[in-house]
Amino acid sequence: MTNLVTATNLSVKRGQNILLHEIDLQVRAGEIVTIVGPNGAGKSTLLRTLIGATSFNGTLQLKPGLTIGYVPQKLHLEPSLPLSVRRFLNLPIRQKQKDIHNALEAANATSLIRQQLRDLSGGEFQRVLLARALINKPELLILDEATQGLDHLGADSFYRQIEVVRQTLGCAILMVSHELHVVMAASDRVICLNGHICCEGTPDFVASNPAYQELFGLDSSSALALYRHHHDHNHDHSHSHSHSHIHSHEHEQEHIRNHGHEHSHDHQHPMDSQS
Repeated sequence: MTNLVTATNLSVKRGQNILLHEIDLQVRAGEIVTIVGPNGAGKSTLLRTLIGATSFNGTLQLKPGLTIGYVPQKLHLEPSLPLSVRRFLNLPIRQKQKDIHNALEAANATSLIRQQLRDLSGGEFQRVLLARALINKPELLILDEATQGLDHLGADSFYRQIEVVRQTLGCAILMVSHELHVVMAASDRVICLNGHICCEGTPDFVASNPAYQELFGLDSSSALALYRHHHDHNHDHSHSHSHSHIHSHEHEQEHIRNHGHEHSHDHQHPMDSQS
């Protein structure tokens, strides 16, 4: 499987503060990877580093010609600005109408094209941002807490659409989420981050890992029960994508790296207070 992103010994500092330390990370074509961690763990910093918005030490390799779509945590717009969805998707350069239609369709937002942005609900606005990220048909879609501010139903609906996007477009997805049910139901691989990578692997492995439990105080059995319950009730639709990452846990150890969870997890990084 092709690596879209390969980070080796990646570190990020702001002044004297070490935000990320010795990160080794790969994102492969077609997979969904979720980054979890407490506030201040460096999650948003890591995403910004991968898209070239933050300087770093170490090595970062992107597949040549890699196209990336990015949905930010927040996008602040002047509420009084008269801006339709169609016009918004044509900024900063005019797009082909077919590409706009296809992106809105992939985001399940075609009915919103004539709406004013200021009139959209939170969930509708996030779907428009998703459509904007999909216009250039990215090979890698990056979501930085894209459901922040949405209620549980809105968040669940949005992330179901993300799975449809992965199936339809075949893009890899790298996302930050605080929502346990999303991590357990939607991800091929979970990375637990707290300045460094504490542990990494399939969702059920990470949920039962001592490093994860130390950070979140979660009982592994309840986490796994929620994971399997959500899977049983939300993956009964028919599609061609294989869910072998859920049904083949006996192979998970081949894909797991444990990164020394004995390290301290007490530090907080001011740059990432919202991450």
